[in-house]
Amino acid sequence: MNISNRVYQINKSAIHEMTRLSQQYDDVAFLSWAKPTTGTPKHINDAVISAINKGLTSGYSQSEGLPELREEIVKKLERENNINANVSQIIVTVGAIEGLAASIMAVIDPGDEVILPTPTYSTHITQVKLASGKPILVPLMEEDNFALDVDAIKNVITKKTKAILFCTPNNPTGTVFPEKTLRELAKITLEHNLTLITDEAYEYFTFDDNEHFSIASIPELRKHVITNYTFTKTYAMTGWRIGYVHADEEMLEQIKKVHIPFSICTTVASQYAAIAALKGSQDCIDEFRSHYLSARNLMCERLDRLNSIFEYSKPQGAYLMFPKILIDQGNDSIAFSKDLLKNAKVSTTPGVAFGPTGEGHIRLSFCVPEDMINVAFDRMEKYFR
Repeated sequence: MNISNRVYQINKSAIHEMTRLSQQYDDVAFLSWAKPTTGTPKHINDAVISAINKGLTSGYSQSEGLPELREEIVKKLERENNINANVSQIIVTVGAIEGLAASIMAVIDPGDEVILPTPTYSTHITQVKLASGKPILVPLMEEDNFALDVDAIKNVITKKTKAILFCTPNNPTGTVFPEKTLRELAKITLEHNLTLITDEAYEYFTFDDNEHFSIASIPELRKHVITNYTFTKTYAMTGWRIGYVHADEEMLEQIKKVHIPFSICTTVASQYAAIAALKGSQDCIDEFRSHYLSARNLMCERLDRLNSIFEYSKPQGAYLMFPKILIDQGNDSIAFSKDLLKNAKVSTTPGVAFGPTGEGHIRLSFCVPEDMINVAFDRMEKYFR
């Protein structure tokens, strides 16, 4: 049996392994899934049913995506992200994940280095490895709410460095990288002729006067930024698997060369869902944000009652937090999560899944009903008593 050494050396996903293990137990309180439990808004579902009934979804679309959807994305980028774009700078992708994979493949050659501030979403690291690149992991500053360390990034740049890949708001820490810091990163990018690849999946969910800033809105960076967005988090559309990439036309042509053999085009029914999402009422975003803020505050209150077990930084955005485990068994976050699942029936995500600097932490999701949060913490309080 022939197996790629590149693939063989990649560790099994700790996130999906915990999901598999959780299925072995009844009545589990899930704080491990970073997927909204609210369901896709009705007006989006209705629009897709109408498109299906009209026979609009049975064929391929253009590889770049439906023209109407790309036009609506351009309007959204100008309105929400202060990015002056056009339809020739947009590709609709199979979630942000496919867009990120295509972006990385279009930028790096085997042996090239990609800088990733960590902890970060584990798939980012894996995608660099699959492209035969070398991930260069730069720790976020945990003592400063996992802030971006621009000086540390600058210090690891070499002749092999091609790109910097980051997500803001951050998964798993919930940190929102401020505009001032991202402008400092922009200067480094221009000085060293690098490419910035961003994952802005949680762009709408920020709290406490923190604001999301899209670095592609800086005009000088037009040829240096590939931005990846998704409908998944914004509109509770995890199962629809649809996102989009914005980049300069020259770069987008290269990304398209990867996108076509990866997927040909994004599912057409999902594209009609995305059109409805952008053209319809945006009230659902405010409702989701309000729920996540309330759930975040509740989770913080419950963590405060376990201050001998965990310490945490209050998330500035997303719907995730990343508490540090204070007890001895926290040195192995996989073992800790497995133990918590087996003995307390609470599912969490091991911190090591998000890079080596994530070890000693767990990721908790608060996009779940508040009742679920209370049940999970009631069980943990009883277990650690």
